[in-house]
Amino acid sequence: MIRVIAVLVFLGGWFFPLAGFAQELPFKKGEKLTYRLHYGMVDAGIATIELSTKNYTVRGVPAYHAIGLGKTKTFFDLFFKVRDRYETYFDPEKLEALKFVRRINEGGYKKEQDYLYYPEKLSVDVGAGKMMEFPKRNMQDMLSAFYYARTFDFVGISPGDEFELPVFMDEEYYPMKLKYKGVKILKTDLGKIRCLEFIPMVQKGRIFKEDDDLTLWISDDKNKIPVRIQANVLVGSIKVDLTKAQNLVQELEILRKK
Repeated sequence: MIRVIAVLVFLGGWFFPLAGFAQELPFKKGEKLTYRLHYGMVDAGIATIELSTKNYTVRGVPAYHAIGLGKTKTFFDLFFKVRDRYETYFDPEKLEALKFVRRINEGGYKKEQDYLYYPEKLSVDVGAGKMMEFPKRNMQDMLSAFYYARTFDFVGISPGDEFELPVFMDEEYYPMKLKYKGVKILKTDLGKIRCLEFIPMVQKGRIFKEDDDLTLWISDDKNKIPVRIQANVLVGSIKVDLTKAQNLVQELEILRKK
C-alpha cells in the first residue's frame, strides 16, 4: 500500500543523507520491490515500487520514471478499500525531482496531485497556476526521496548520528531527520538479512503517537533497499515487509535462506 508507505516512509523518513554519494547508483531500470502490509495481525495489503525500463524526458532533461502502487486485499476492502498510485520522474545524474503524480482513493477519499519541479529556479508548479519556492537544490518528492536516499555512502556512520533530507510534499517543504541506531539481523520471508536500523524523527500527533514511533531497516549491501518498516500509529500498529526483490543491481545478500 503506497499510501501507507507514504505515510510511514515518505512522511516519516526512509531517508539517510550521509557523508557523500556512492560512486555507482544502487538501483537500475527494471528494479521492482514488492511489500506486504500488516495491520495488527491482519494481512491487509500489498505494494509495489517499480523503476520503468523506458526512456523519459521532463522539460528536455533525461529522467527515470518510477511507479508505486498500493491496494488493500479483498477481505480488507470490506472495511477500508485503498487504491493508490504514485509516480516520480527524477534526474538520475543530479538526483532531484522533476515531476510528481499522485492519485489516491482511500475509503472513498480521493486526492490528485501533479507537481512540476524547476530545480534551477528553486520552485515547483503545484497546479492551478500556483508556483511555490523551496530553499535548496536536490529537492525530492514523496517517491524520488526513496531513490535519492539510497545513493548515499554509509561508510563510517555511528549509532546516534542524525541526518537530514530535503523533501517537498503537500505544498510544504519538509526537512526530514533520521537517527542511525545500528546493525540488526532480521528474519524475513526471504531469509535472514543483515540490516541497518534507523529511527526517523516524525511529526508527533499527526499520525504517530510519539516522534520516535517509526523504525525502518534497510539492507546492509549495495542495494540499500528497505526490508522492513514498523510503526505505532494513532489507530494501531502497522508493519511493512519486503516479500520480493527483482532486477537488483546486485543479488540481495541473504545470510540464511528459508
